[in-house]
Amino acid sequence: MKSIPILAAMLVALPASADEPLVSARQVIVDPSLPPARRDADMQAARRYATFWHTGDERFARAALAADFTDRTLPPGRAQGVPGPLAASKFVRTAIPDLQADLRQMIVAGDRVTVHYRFHGHFTGRWGTTQGQGQAVDFIATDIYRIADGKIADNWHIEDNLTLMQQLGLVAR
Repeated sequence: MKSIPILAAMLVALPASADEPLVSARQVIVDPSLPPARRDADMQAARRYATFWHTGDERFARAALAADFTDRTLPPGRAQGVPGPLAASKFVRTAIPDLQADLRQMIVAGDRVTVHYRFHGHFTGRWGTTQGQGQAVDFIATDIYRIADGKIADNWHIEDNLTLMQQLGLVAR
């Protein structure tokens, strides 16, 4: 029986592999002066991170984010670095277990990738002390990533939190 926890620990530690399917952007705009290898590496990092938000599978975040990742718009109470988005995803998925992140647009220029998401799902879990009633959730977010060595080193992000809070019933419409 000791082999089961060891096997589970090994599976959690597995990195996201290069052949696993990643989400794709509906629209991609790329600076044509970027070398193809740079363009592809930058887009791969952004797609891995988008897949993390789409699935909640932290292997994709760990594969996308640099070891010294910095959240430049860190919300109060969130840990800096890689642990921050991992905890945020777990918290949100506790409230919205079927959360999906549609990658609507990706703009690649220089060492930056800008992405625009549409998040949607159903509030069936708990957000703090509020229990969901199955209501639909649908909000947008935009991130700007600085990519270094094929990993997201910095992130500036903004979410439509007012719409989200209204849909959760935490703020009056």
